Amino acid sequence: MIKNKRIFITGGAGFIGSSLTEKYIEDNEVVIFDNFDRDTLSSTSFNDHPNLSIVKSDVLDRERLIEAAHGANIIVHAAAVAGIDNTVKSPVNTMLVNMIGTANALAAAHATKDTVERFLEFSTSEIFGSQAYMASETTSAVTGAVGEARWTYAVSKLAGEHLTHAYHREHDIPTVTIRPFNIYGPGQTGEGAISIMIRRALANEDLFIFGDGSQIRAWCYIDDMIDAIHKSLLDKRAIGESLNIGNSKAVTTIYGLAQTICRVLGSKSNIIFKTALSADIELRIPSTLKAKEYIDFEAQVDLEQGLLNTAEWIKGNIEAFPEMPKIFVD
Repeated sequence: MIKNKRIFITGGAGFIGSSLTEKYIEDNEVVIFDNFDRDTLSSTSFNDHPNLSIVKSDVLDRERLIEAAHGANIIVHAAAVAGIDNTVKSPVNTMLVNMIGTANALAAAHATKDTVERFLEFSTSEIFGSQAYMASETTSAVTGAVGEARWTYAVSKLAGEHLTHAYHREHDIPTVTIRPFNIYGPGQTGEGAISIMIRRALANEDLFIFGDGSQIRAWCYIDDMIDAIHKSLLDKRAIGESLNIGNSKAVTTIYGLAQTICRVLGSKSNIIFKTALSADIELRIPSTLKAKEYIDFEAQVDLEQGLLNTAEWIKGNIEAFPEMPKIFVD
């Protein structure tokens, strides 16, 4: 149980940050630090909660970040540039936000070391490169060729993970790093394969697959992700560790995912194949044995139930998707 804490969340207006805020807002003071490039928070029922404070700013503003985080008991660093489109369009911004932003967040934790009880940082499953089958926390981090835009994101997040471990060793900051594997669910706006496919399937629009659709993914529902974060904040065994968080049982190809979405939603969408935008991840399935051992985490939500839950949320929050037709399948 986490109660009566000051919880500081960078990127708190986004998908995962908003879900965390919802979990903790009733019993804690929550401070969100976000530039609102992605905004799930505004569509929630708790966006004006008396326990919630919002600082609209950017993690590249080091001084303001340090000031805003002062006195925090828990710091969750979720702010990042993510998504293939964003990375390809602006690799410079991706590198700056993900590397320097993490450095600034760690500096903020160090500046308020007297109060901080846990610093939780997000890495990524992409650090394992294009082939990751049952990848464990000790599997070597691999990235592709220099100059390939896809790997800019992975390298920037890997640098942040190394720096987080360095702060733990050198400054005794109680850090924990989690590596999410394809998180989806209610509240996801912007990019995200499942969110995009469901929105188009609900309107019977074409679903686009980039590449041949044989890429294999393991999909983890947001409730399972929040459960893992919560346990990472509570269990002392997580301190100084990196943990894979995902659902190794919810595995399908991208083509199979599109077919499943059409089937469970009763959609008449066509599935269209397009040329890949960049280098792709061919296989990405985690081993979560360490998470089971250290924080007693095991994903619970199967893929079809997660897809249905996500579709219901999208239908009830149409204002969050201005590009989406206001017509749904029956």
